[in-house]
Amino acid sequence: MVMNFGFGGAGRVPRNDANLANMSDAHLMALGQQGNASHAQLLEMQSAQQAMANAASKQNIEVPKVNFYPSRHPDPRKARKQDIKQARRLLTPTKRGILHPLRWVWGNKYRYNRQTNLCVIDGCDCEELIKYDNLYSKICDEETGKSLWEVYWINPVTNTPEAFVAREQVTNGRLMKGTYCPEHLHLYHLLCKWESEADKDHNQTKTGMREMLKKGVSTIAVPISIIKKRDNTPALLQKYEPFFVELDKDSKTQPGISLLHYKNPETGINDITMIVFDLRLFQQEMLSQQPTLADAISNLGIMQSPTSNASDLTNGVINQANVGQAEQMGLPQQ
Repeated sequence: MVMNFGFGGAGRVPRNDANLANMSDAHLMALGQQGNASHAQLLEMQSAQQAMANAASKQNIEVPKVNFYPSRHPDPRKARKQDIKQARRLLTPTKRGILHPLRWVWGNKYRYNRQTNLCVIDGCDCEELIKYDNLYSKICDEETGKSLWEVYWINPVTNTPEAFVAREQVTNGRLMKGTYCPEHLHLYHLLCKWESEADKDHNQTKTGMREMLKKGVSTIAVPISIIKKRDNTPALLQKYEPFFVELDKDSKTQPGISLLHYKNPETGINDITMIVFDLRLFQQEMLSQQPTLADAISNLGIMQSPTSNASDLTNGVINQANVGQAEQMGLPQQ
């Protein structure tokens, strides 16, 4: 089964050049620089088409061929708008004819909305694609590296496989019974990204800000410096936090205190922290600050008497001049 979807409008390539599976890497790189889709997204789309083609050739499985080609418009916003419009058109569930009796009698508006394993667009059996090689797990996101199977088919609560359910209006509307095949699901994944980017750009314009103000929502610029960072300190070491704060202060002024941190080269986290107290530097600092005996006496206001010279003593007899000074001071004579 080959599903050829038409292209047209400004900024699009001819129909015969719309097969990404047969393009070279240089061509994809040039397209990534011109339009909205990046080179990594184009590579993922190419791998999705190639995986679906291989499944069809090896197992003789009827698989769809989605020919989505990104816009070449020089304006990135207009290119993204064209890609969103085209992706929505390709992902809209297939409806029955306007005069089909099942549509009016039984209310079966959509053609492939019968079972969960059917794609709502082309009606291919997605269960066969999962049994063959699980093509959902072969297509991965270019940023996170997660496959479509992990993002859309695994329940995040129970961690069990659960089929992705499509909606009537692609990204909104009532839930249907069917799902998307791998290639359509990857296009849906890109569509959600493009619409999220478009919403962010719209909210930054004056019109978007006025719309948010009407709803009572305002934006406040918060400096990064006042945002509290996440504390990764273990609970056992939190009680020592004041001690490390004082050590950090003293290590900047005292040479005898050092804090050594050894970071893990892979994670960048401090695995080892060492505290070094150098007693030699402490002793030098104490000696430089310790006052001498002369400084202590001078601080007390005590005058030191001059020492006697050898000429003042003769054979153990005190000089008369010194005796006179002793009498004046009231000292007993010997």
